[in-house]
Amino acid sequence: MADEFQFGIEEEYFLADAVTGRSPDGATADRFHEAASRFVKPASHELLKGQVEVQTEPGVSFDEACAALRGMRRELAAIAQDCGLLLLASGTHPLAQAREQETTEKERYKRLESEFGIIAQRAMICAMHIHVEAPDPGRRIDLMNRLVPFIPLLLALSVSSPFWQGRETGIKAFRLTAFAQWPRMGVPEIFRSQEEYQRYIDILVGAGIVEDASFVWWHIRPSTHYPTIELRVCDSCPRVEDAVAIAALYQALMRCVARRPEINADVGPVERGICGQNIWLAQQHGVEARLIDAEGRARPVAEQLDAIIDMTSEDAAALGSAGWIARLPEIARRGAAADRQLAIHEDARARGEGREEALKRVVRAIAEETGS
Repeated sequence: MADEFQFGIEEEYFLADAVTGRSPDGATADRFHEAASRFVKPASHELLKGQVEVQTEPGVSFDEACAALRGMRRELAAIAQDCGLLLLASGTHPLAQAREQETTEKERYKRLESEFGIIAQRAMICAMHIHVEAPDPGRRIDLMNRLVPFIPLLLALSVSSPFWQGRETGIKAFRLTAFAQWPRMGVPEIFRSQEEYQRYIDILVGAGIVEDASFVWWHIRPSTHYPTIELRVCDSCPRVEDAVAIAALYQALMRCVARRPEINADVGPVERGICGQNIWLAQQHGVEARLIDAEGRARPVAEQLDAIIDMTSEDAAALGSAGWIARLPEIARRGAAADRQLAIHEDARARGEGREEALKRVVRAIAEETGS
């Protein structure tokens, strides 16, 4: 059964100058990318030069995925160090400034820069994307619809973006707010069938708005290139174990929904609207949020997480991921990455450090967790 739910994890990272904590200049970033492309084969460019992306191979072992991600992080961190840089796995870069960003010289990214202007330069965001193979690719729209109510909780566990352009934002996942400036973003529409979804894509392509479905950036979507449903709502996680545990829960949810067609069978505009509200609550409060459940009650993340772990226990056992999923309640108890970042910043400010110096401490702490 596990072979039917192969998964892959994509992670996006920032680069930061090791002295200033800010985004690197273009020449230094180019030097990093040249070395990374030679020594870390899965590494690839992202929209901005001060970013890099990696991905695991499709697989069924979360132990192997964790080892692969940790190995790539450490190799990239070593290359970054040689270039006078730090590697950061975080939803936003605490000290990055939009005016300092340079776009990667790649046709797709140049098109986005031309189309979106300053919005492209403001895309100083890094995510974790999780692909899980659907047992029947032709049913992906139905499965995606029924997974929509679960995505706010997965975001809450991953929040790591409380800072933006050198300032505390007041929320724990600002990344999605920054990304909301983009078109075709957010909670997906609820399509009644695969054919209805395809008609939507065909109209956009036929009108010359997009080249293909990869230019639709919903929080969850059918993959264009793989027989998977891609979860895109999560912030990049500084601790690799947290990232892998969240991926394990998403895979278990996929299997559970696939084998139990009664779960969220009647999802529609109301559930989509509630999902949007819950995503905002997760952005604001992270694991301290109270999310609206299927009965219309506002319940703590920790309580809802326990219920979902119980609901998917059979699936986690079949997939061999129960040990990884068992790590998640600890995130709900101790706080997610955003809580650690805010605590470091608050402590530094309480000791009299200025805003920028305090944020440099946050940058260094993220880098330490990313490469550990």
